[in-house]
Amino acid sequence: MEDRARYDRVTAALEPPFAIVDLAAMRANAADLVRRAAGKPIRVASKSVRSRPVLDLLLAMDGFQGIMAFTLPEALWLVSHGFTDVLVAYPTVDRAALAELAANPAAAREIILTIDCRDHLDLIESAISAVPSRSEIRLSLDIDAAFVAFNGKFRAGALRSTIREPEQAADMAADIAKRPGLRLSGLMAYEAQIAGVGDDPPGNAAFGRVIRLMQSRSARDLIIRRGRIVNAVRQYADLDFVNGGGTGSVERTVREKAITEVAAGSGFFHPRLFDFYRGFTGRPAALFALPVVRRPAPDTVTVLGGGYPASGSPGPNRLPQPYLPAGLRYSGDEGAGEVQTPLIGQAAQDLRIGDRVWFRHAKAGELCERFDTLHLIDGDTITASVPTYRGEGRTFL
Repeated sequence: MEDRARYDRVTAALEPPFAIVDLAAMRANAADLVRRAAGKPIRVASKSVRSRPVLDLLLAMDGFQGIMAFTLPEALWLVSHGFTDVLVAYPTVDRAALAELAANPAAAREIILTIDCRDHLDLIESAISAVPSRSEIRLSLDIDAAFVAFNGKFRAGALRSTIREPEQAADMAADIAKRPGLRLSGLMAYEAQIAGVGDDPPGNAAFGRVIRLMQSRSARDLIIRRGRIVNAVRQYADLDFVNGGGTGSVERTVREKAITEVAAGSGFFHPRLFDFYRGFTGRPAALFALPVVRRPAPDTVTVLGGGYPASGSPGPNRLPQPYLPAGLRYSGDEGAGEVQTPLIGQAAQDLRIGDRVWFRHAKAGELCERFDTLHLIDGDTITASVPTYRGEGRTFL
C-alpha cells in the first residue's frame, strides 16, 4: 500500500495508461543476480528490457557484460549506438541484415550469430556471397539443453537445437572450421526447463515436487553433457565464451566449470511469472497504470484497456496481474480486454472514477511493446522518461 501511494503521488501529473520502472527495485534485483552469479559475468537479455537507456543503466553496473539480442536487425541497431559484445541468441534468415553485417567491419567484430544446423551456414554464406571484402562472421553454436528421459518419451525444455551430443557438436564445429569467413566463437545452451519454470507453483505442492525432481536431474545431466560438448568443440575452435542459464537458474548454472557466463533478463523487472521460485525473491520493478473509467457494480470497477497477454502457451498465468491495490481479480467472462477490463473484489469498493490500478505484466520486456516510454522512478522522483524500442520507432518482432 505504501508503494501504491508513492507511485500515485510521484506520477500524479501523468495521464494513464503509462509504464514505470522503479529504479531502486531494479537495482536490488540486479544486485541479487550478481550475488547468485558468484563472480561470473552476466549477459543482459535485451528482449526482457527493450529500452536502450535502461540497457545502458544495467551494463554500467558491476557484474554485467554484453548483450543477448533476439534479432540481427536489433543487434545492428544496438551496435550502431555504441553497444558492444552482442550475441544474437536466435538464428536469423534475414538476408539483407546478413549482408549488412558482412559489409560492416565494426559490427562484425561485436556481433555473434547463433546457428544450430548446416542449413544456417549455407544460408549465411549465400546471403553474404556478393559482399565485396566481407568481414569474418562470428558464430555461436546452440546446444539442446532440454531434459529427456524414458527413452525419449518425456521431454522438458524449449524446442530449439537438434544438437545434443558431443559428436554432433564436434561435427558442426569441424564444418564451420572448413568454411572461409566463418568462425565459431562460442557455445550457448539455454535450460528453459530450469531457468524459465518456477519450482514452487502456487496451490500445487505435489506438482512442485515433480518440477524440482525434474530440474535436479536435468541439472546433473547438463553438468556432464555440456562439459563433454565444450571439450569436443574445443578440438576445432578457440571459444570466446560458453553461455548458459537464465534468471531462474543462475546459481545452478555458474557451478559448471564449462560455463564462462550466464544470461539474465527477466530478473531485472521481476514480472509475475518469476514469483514462483524457491531460490530467490525479486522486487516488482516494471509496472503499468490504467485508469478506472466505470463502476458497473459496487464491488466492480472497469479500467481502460489492459488486454496485454504474454507470449507462450495460453492460460490465466499469461495475463497481467492486477497488483495495486491488492485483492482485485478479473471477471471470468471478460478477462483482460482490448479496450476495457472489469476488475472484481472488495478493493474495488474503495476505487473511484479516475483512480489508477497498477498492473504487473506476466513477462518482462513484452510490456515495452505496448508503451513508447518508461518513466524511471527513484524514491519520490521521476528521474527520467526514456523511450522503449517502440518509442524509438523500432519493433523488431
